[in-house]
Amino acid sequence: MSNKTKSRIREILDERLKLGALSYEIPKHGNNLGYCLGGITLFGFILLFITGLYLGAFYYPDVAKANWSVRLITSSALGSFIRGLHYWAAQAVLISIILHVVRIYITGSYKKPREVNWLIGVGLLATTIAFLFTGTVLKWDQEGYEAYLHNVEIGKMFGSLGTLLFGSASETLNLLTKIFITHVSLLPLVLLLLLFVHAFLIKQLEISPLPWQKGETETVPFTSHLKKLTAYGLLFWVIIGIFAAVFPPPLGPAPIEGIEATKPPWFFLGLYPLEDLFGVRAIFYATTLLFALLVAVPFMDRTEDREPQKRKLMMIGLIVALALYITLTLIGAFAGPSAHLGM
Repeated sequence: MSNKTKSRIREILDERLKLGALSYEIPKHGNNLGYCLGGITLFGFILLFITGLYLGAFYYPDVAKANWSVRLITSSALGSFIRGLHYWAAQAVLISIILHVVRIYITGSYKKPREVNWLIGVGLLATTIAFLFTGTVLKWDQEGYEAYLHNVEIGKMFGSLGTLLFGSASETLNLLTKIFITHVSLLPLVLLLLLFVHAFLIKQLEISPLPWQKGETETVPFTSHLKKLTAYGLLFWVIIGIFAAVFPPPLGPAPIEGIEATKPPWFFLGLYPLEDLFGVRAIFYATTLLFALLVAVPFMDRTEDREPQKRKLMMIGLIVALALYITLTLIGAFAGPSAHLGM
């Protein structure tokens, strides 16, 4: 294809799609890996959406057949691989969004005028965790069943409202149907809304400057940022694909009622020692405290300083929080299964 033809095609596309609008300037550091974590997370969500469409077409949201339907999906090499992509993408998305939050925290990018976008990010983190929880329940093995019962136990704290929202231990009719609808309809709608607002505010407020940079910021076209994001995103997909091919996701047999024999997935393991000490209600209180602190971050740190060395108290808080989470997770990993339901 000649250069003249290529130029004509670009002209036609730009005239109709206004692609030239994407050439606005952004700070050059926006192409650094740390500032691309949000875009990488978006690639993860896209992969989850695509693989979720396939899995949802064959999943049977009924307590008697749910586990069987997942086994049916994974009975073929293609189905097993796609479920692996979905499973590992979910793990990777949580890790990337946590790293994204940590990067924003360290660079002080939650400060004025970006406080609202920080809150939107906290909402995206909460939505991601809700996806992971409902996805764990939907496979309806012993782990998924016990995860649901923990949810029911927490719901008891809110009386009849909790039963309405979270169900009851004796409920069988439409149990997984409600969770399935939440997973494939309600949460995706919330996610899309939050992603749209998040992206809109980034465009309006621009990428935050480096906290230690003085003087004018060097800029590059946004199109170069898209190319960098695409490269990182495709690499992200390749890594997930390798994990999906080499490490099939776990799936236990259909659950047995009346026993408590599993521990939660790694991302909830930090709550396990707290359950040992304070019972199931500790899950609600610890989670509420975590998100309350995240919401409070831009309101606790009102100074204009964004350099980490000038925000020592905030940095100490981050180190303590990460150390506590890692310590509790390791304790949970090495602890034996315990009965917590009814505590």
